[in-house]
Amino acid sequence: MKQIIQDMKSGRTVLEEVPVPQVKSGYVLVKTSCSLVSLGTERMLVEFGKANLIDKARQQPDKVKQVLDKIKTDGLQPTLEAVFNKLGQPLPLGYCNSGVVVAVGNGVTEFKVGDRVASNGQHAEYVCVPKNLVAKIPENVSDEEAAFTVIGSIGLQGIRLLNPQLGETVVVIGLGLIGLITAQLLKANGCKVIGVDFDEEKVELARTKGVIGINPAKGTNPVKYVLEETASHGADAVLITASAKTDEVIHQAAEMSRKRGRIVLVGVIGLDIRRDDFYKKELSFQVSCSYGPGRYDEDYENKGIDYPLPFVRWTEKRNFETVLQAISMGNIDVKSLITEEVDLKDYEKIYGDMRKHGSIASILKYPVDAKRNTIVEVASADFSATKGQIGIIGAGNFTSATMLPALTKAGAHIRYIASAQGLSAKVLAQKAGAMKATSDYKEILKDEAVDLVMITTRHNLHASMVLDALRAKKHVFVEKPLCLNQTELNEITETYREAQKNGVTLTVGYNRRFSPFAVKMKQLAGSGVKNIVATMNAGFIPSEVWVHDLKVGGGRIIGEACHFIDLCSFFADSKVVAVCMNAMGENPEENTDNASILLRYENGANAVINYFANGSKSYSKERIEIYTQEKTLVLDNWRELKGYGCKGFSKMKKGMDKGHTTQFALLNDRIQNGGEALIPFDSIVNTAKASFACIDSLKQNKWIEIE
Repeated sequence: MKQIIQDMKSGRTVLEEVPVPQVKSGYVLVKTSCSLVSLGTERMLVEFGKANLIDKARQQPDKVKQVLDKIKTDGLQPTLEAVFNKLGQPLPLGYCNSGVVVAVGNGVTEFKVGDRVASNGQHAEYVCVPKNLVAKIPENVSDEEAAFTVIGSIGLQGIRLLNPQLGETVVVIGLGLIGLITAQLLKANGCKVIGVDFDEEKVELARTKGVIGINPAKGTNPVKYVLEETASHGADAVLITASAKTDEVIHQAAEMSRKRGRIVLVGVIGLDIRRDDFYKKELSFQVSCSYGPGRYDEDYENKGIDYPLPFVRWTEKRNFETVLQAISMGNIDVKSLITEEVDLKDYEKIYGDMRKHGSIASILKYPVDAKRNTIVEVASADFSATKGQIGIIGAGNFTSATMLPALTKAGAHIRYIASAQGLSAKVLAQKAGAMKATSDYKEILKDEAVDLVMITTRHNLHASMVLDALRAKKHVFVEKPLCLNQTELNEITETYREAQKNGVTLTVGYNRRFSPFAVKMKQLAGSGVKNIVATMNAGFIPSEVWVHDLKVGGGRIIGEACHFIDLCSFFADSKVVAVCMNAMGENPEENTDNASILLRYENGANAVINYFANGSKSYSKERIEIYTQEKTLVLDNWRELKGYGCKGFSKMKKGMDKGHTTQFALLNDRIQNGGEALIPFDSIVNTAKASFACIDSLKQNKWIEIE
């Protein structure tokens, strides 16, 4: 299928051939008929992409500070690699889509194949959208009209916050697409509407909708005009839909408001608010968040958990439905706002120079015969005569920033990259010189030429994908954790024992043990019983991020602290036999990310793992200490190893190396030339059990023995 993307590195807007996304639980797959180009928002994104690095930095000073902090802790080269990797990820454009449902995921009952729907889908021939961001189109509303649903909801949410009353005077500053729709909705609500814009064409169009239009460029002072229209009382409310850097807009909005008036911001303006403006009149000011309640709520948008109607009357989905109803009833006219309809293949007519583009609303039209392809050929390279061909499932940041550079150095033969949405797989496949990109990972399992499957998806998918790959008789590398619970571990163990009979190997991405620093540290420590102290200054991650979700990420202890359980086991050269974990707080939660873990080993070694998320980012992220036989070894952030009491050794320095490159090089070599898995399977199982035992220990407040 075709999709419009913005290349943030080169600044080009591209129509890319990508695999059709896979429908997933709680989602619907829509074949696009039309999509609306939001000239204001999309022009901003396109212009940001075209800006040079210095201009990009000027536009995002908060990001510059984050980069400087990362340089202090991680060093210059890793930071630059991370920045350029981020810039190398394309941005899919568009969020106003209409089309026909062609597939529904599990748990979706309100839609069926054949339904015409509007959604916040992108500019693509097929879009996969969560059910709470989809609304059915009434029969008398065309696909072109329905494409205005989402952008209309942005204005509608601003109106809901404004809470206008019948007969009130409301000023709309900015008569772009959102402003024109908003003005019509306010008129339908029984308000007297005054519209302000510097574009005479838009002002004239607003007048045809019954709006009092004024143009300051023609010499009209908007503040004086509003005061004259309201007998010097001022407007009851002002809704700002303009986009401007100046603070003058908010100042004028305050000046034209009556005492105790309301101001709501939908657009983007300077917000250096003058206290005196708001103090004298006791004005209220609020910023509107996109389409309405539910926006940016992971549970609502991606998990389909609706807000109960009696308590949250208007959600973003119910706002979608309201806009469609208003179009159906003739309360708003969007057809007259369409100034051009362009076939998808001619997209450059719109995106060529968006600043000179005079259109109010541009509609993209999609071909009726768009192919539903799940595989896209990418590179002309042919590995058919070689052994060790790889299929990668997962195309996120870890794959892009860590795996691909390491695999490239190892001379690996990448046949496939897969991602459920398709676009990221295509982009990374091009970057890595892979032969194919796919949105269906089972295509990789069916291909006999693939020897190794590498899995880097979200944690809840690891177990099922590992099982599928083992049953397909593929060698498997899975990024940590192997799985999220004991039931999954038992099934993997049973399946792997059977797969071993066919020479299949299973490797988990516990990379720390492969770092040259770790190897040297173990060598210097010798074979005696050890005390190990490992600290992960993991850093804060907001609670809504998926890693905290126990069903999706498993929490940060199972999902990330397992790295250090494996590393300590590597140093101890023994298996964990008991675990005790204590978390911070009077009533610590199961998904804690501030805890101390005490490990007891079979050979008598002890390890303490401090996993903290409340430390400073300017301090080292990882630090390991080993005490044994009157020797002390300290490894600081994978950049410097110091030895005390170690004859002939004092210090080892190098750039950051957590062992990814070495691990992938060894893995690639063993798959091509034969050999056992990189980490003994019994050790992998022991680490997984110890991770699960951490949570059990927290719940039961006691030591947990590892069977």
